[in-house]
Amino acid sequence: MISIIDYKAGNLTSVKRALNHLGIPCIITDKPSEILSSERVIFPGVGAAGAAMEMIQSLNLDGIIRQVIDQGKPFLGICLGAQIILDSSEENESVCLGVISGIAKRFTGTGLKIPHMGWNHISIVCQHPVLKNIDPRAQFYFVHSYYPGPERKENIVATTNYGIDFPSVIGKGNVVATQFHPEKSGPHGLQILKNFIDWDGRIY
Repeated sequence: MISIIDYKAGNLTSVKRALNHLGIPCIITDKPSEILSSERVIFPGVGAAGAAMEMIQSLNLDGIIRQVIDQGKPFLGICLGAQIILDSSEENESVCLGVISGIAKRFTGTGLKIPHMGWNHISIVCQHPVLKNIDPRAQFYFVHSYYPGPERKENIVATTNYGIDFPSVIGKGNVVATQFHPEKSGPHGLQILKNFIDWDGRIY
């Protein structure tokens, strides 16, 4: 069973629909016992980092997320979920979960409209099981004004260009996160979700 973390916001039902399409059992839940007993956990996020962190902490989910990760279970962050696993965010000057060292940064100096919204490519910079069999020409759906900025280059899995090159997939150990929405990205996004389901949380 897969738990989709319910922090009272986010694109939860669209993630569940995508997993159901793949025939994957999943639940939307904020119950610690259900999250901790799951084989894998997905944290989809939308909205502002500060408000999200306040809700996560009010539900005591910050500690639960860290426990899941410490247990070595595969963990997938989506969109805002790729930002609040970092130390902090420039949005609302928020203190975040600190799973991966770094800061979520606001787009500046791109000369392009913000938020970055629509379809775009990713460039894979290091091989990761979650990106297995992804066509280099594939495009994914983005909606964001901030992007993850890991402190260490080894935590950058793929990048995307939108006026600047920014990390669009990051990872560390059993944690991987996409700035784009795989659940809204058609067959290529479904492939990423399938890869996540097949992943044992280790990097070979």
